[in-house]
Amino acid sequence: MTKYQFSVDVQSTLEAAASAPQEDAYAFSYTVTIRNIGDIAAQLIARHWVVQDSGGLTREVRGLGVVGQQPLLRPGEAFRYTSGCHLHTASGTMHGSYFCVAEDGEQFDVPIPPFSLGAGAVTPAVLH
Repeated sequence: MTKYQFSVDVQSTLEAAASAPQEDAYAFSYTVTIRNIGDIAAQLIARHWVVQDSGGLTREVRGLGVVGQQPLLRPGEAFRYTSGCHLHTASGTMHGSYFCVAEDGEQFDVPIPPFSLGAGAVTPAVLH
Protein backbone atom coordinates (compact mmCIF):
# COMPACT_ATOMS: atom_id res chain seq x y z
CA MET A 1 0.00 0.00 0.00
CA THR A 2 1.18 3.51 -0.79
CA LYS A 3 1.33 6.15 1.91
CA TYR A 4 -0.79 8.66 -0.08
CA GLN A 5 -3.28 6.83 -2.27
CA PHE A 6 -6.92 7.45 -3.13
CA SER A 7 -9.50 5.75 -5.27
CA VAL A 8 -11.97 7.94 -7.12
CA ASP A 9 -15.23 6.74 -8.67
CA VAL A 10 -17.47 9.02 -10.72
CA GLN A 11 -20.96 8.49 -12.11
CA SER A 12 -22.62 11.12 -14.29
CA THR A 13 -26.20 11.67 -15.39
CA LEU A 14 -27.88 13.94 -17.91
CA GLU A 15 -30.57 15.84 -16.01
CA ALA A 16 -33.26 15.96 -18.71
CA ALA A 17 -35.75 17.92 -16.60
CA ALA A 18 -33.20 20.71 -16.07
CA SER A 19 -32.02 20.73 -19.69
CA ALA A 20 -33.36 22.76 -22.61
CA PRO A 21 -32.07 21.13 -25.83
CA GLN A 22 -33.87 23.71 -28.00
CA GLU A 23 -31.62 26.33 -26.35
CA ASP A 24 -28.46 24.16 -26.42
CA ALA A 25 -28.53 23.98 -22.62
CA TYR A 26 -27.79 20.61 -21.01
CA ALA A 27 -27.54 20.02 -17.27
CA PHE A 28 -25.48 17.18 -15.83
CA SER A 29 -24.99 15.86 -12.34
CA TYR A 30 -22.05 13.78 -11.25
CA THR A 31 -21.49 11.85 -8.06
CA VAL A 32 -17.92 11.40 -6.86
CA THR A 33 -16.73 8.96 -4.22
CA ILE A 34 -13.19 9.56 -3.04
CA ARG A 35 -11.71 6.95 -0.71
CA ASN A 36 -8.42 7.04 1.16
CA ILE A 37 -6.80 3.67 0.44
CA GLY A 38 -3.41 4.85 1.66
CA ASP A 39 -1.72 4.64 5.03
CA ILE A 40 -2.15 8.19 6.34
CA ALA A 41 -5.03 10.62 6.82
CA ALA A 42 -5.28 13.47 4.31
CA GLN A 43 -7.59 16.44 3.81
CA LEU A 44 -9.03 17.47 0.46
CA ILE A 45 -8.30 21.20 0.27
CA ALA A 46 -9.12 22.29 -3.29
CA ARG A 47 -10.40 21.12 -6.65
CA HIS A 48 -9.49 21.81 -10.27
CA TRP A 49 -11.80 20.67 -13.09
CA VAL A 50 -11.42 20.89 -16.84
CA VAL A 51 -14.85 20.64 -18.46
CA GLN A 52 -15.16 20.11 -22.22
CA ASP A 53 -18.29 19.78 -24.33
CA SER A 54 -18.43 17.61 -27.45
CA GLY A 55 -17.98 20.72 -29.59
CA GLY A 56 -14.54 21.35 -28.07
CA LEU A 57 -15.48 24.29 -25.82
CA THR A 58 -13.33 24.01 -22.68
CA ARG A 59 -13.52 25.79 -19.35
CA GLU A 60 -11.68 25.38 -16.07
CA VAL A 61 -13.16 25.49 -12.59
CA ARG A 62 -11.04 25.97 -9.46
CA GLY A 63 -12.09 26.35 -5.88
CA LEU A 64 -11.66 25.40 -2.27
CA GLY A 65 -13.04 22.04 -1.21
CA VAL A 66 -15.96 20.26 -2.78
CA VAL A 67 -19.61 21.25 -2.24
CA GLY A 68 -18.46 23.65 0.49
CA GLN A 69 -16.51 21.04 2.44
CA GLN A 70 -12.87 20.09 2.92
CA PRO A 71 -13.18 16.52 4.14
CA LEU A 72 -10.46 14.82 6.18
CA LEU A 73 -10.21 11.19 5.10
CA ARG A 74 -8.55 8.72 7.40
CA PRO A 75 -7.28 5.43 5.92
CA GLY A 76 -10.29 3.45 4.71
CA GLU A 77 -12.73 6.38 4.90
CA ALA A 78 -14.67 7.70 1.92
CA PHE A 79 -16.48 10.93 1.07
CA ARG A 80 -19.28 11.07 -1.49
CA TYR A 81 -20.80 14.19 -2.99
CA THR A 82 -22.94 15.20 -5.93
CA SER A 83 -22.42 18.33 -7.98
CA GLY A 84 -23.27 19.48 -11.47
CA CYS A 85 -22.36 21.45 -14.56
CA HIS A 86 -23.96 22.82 -17.70
CA LEU A 87 -22.86 22.31 -21.30
CA HIS A 88 -24.01 23.60 -24.69
CA THR A 89 -23.92 20.03 -26.08
CA ALA A 90 -25.60 16.78 -25.04
CA SER A 91 -22.30 15.20 -24.03
CA GLY A 92 -18.82 16.06 -22.88
CA THR A 93 -16.00 15.12 -20.56
CA MET A 94 -14.47 16.26 -17.29
CA HIS A 95 -11.11 15.63 -15.69
CA GLY A 96 -9.06 17.34 -13.07
CA SER A 97 -7.43 16.95 -9.70
CA TYR A 98 -7.85 17.38 -5.98
CA PHE A 99 -5.18 19.14 -3.95
CA CYS A 100 -4.69 17.38 -0.62
CA VAL A 101 -2.59 17.82 2.50
CA ALA A 102 -1.68 14.74 4.53
CA GLU A 103 -1.64 14.61 8.30
CA ASP A 104 2.18 14.58 8.19
CA GLY A 105 2.20 17.86 6.19
CA GLU A 106 2.89 16.30 2.78
CA GLN A 107 1.07 18.10 -0.04
CA PHE A 108 -0.02 16.17 -3.12
CA ASP A 109 -2.43 16.19 -6.04
CA VAL A 110 -4.90 13.41 -6.77
CA PRO A 111 -5.38 13.34 -10.56
CA ILE A 112 -8.87 12.51 -11.82
CA PRO A 113 -8.80 10.95 -15.30
CA PRO A 114 -11.40 11.97 -17.90
CA PHE A 115 -14.95 10.73 -17.47
CA SER A 116 -17.98 11.12 -19.71
CA LEU A 117 -20.90 13.42 -19.09
CA GLY A 118 -24.23 12.25 -20.40
CA ALA A 119 -23.36 8.60 -20.82
CA GLY A 120 -24.15 7.57 -17.26
CA ALA A 121 -20.75 5.92 -17.21
CA VAL A 122 -18.91 4.93 -14.07
CA THR A 123 -15.22 5.75 -14.13
CA PRO A 124 -13.26 3.97 -11.38
CA ALA A 125 -9.61 4.81 -10.95
CA VAL A 126 -6.94 4.25 -8.34
CA LEU A 127 -5.01 7.45 -8.01
CA HIS A 128 -2.19 9.07 -6.07
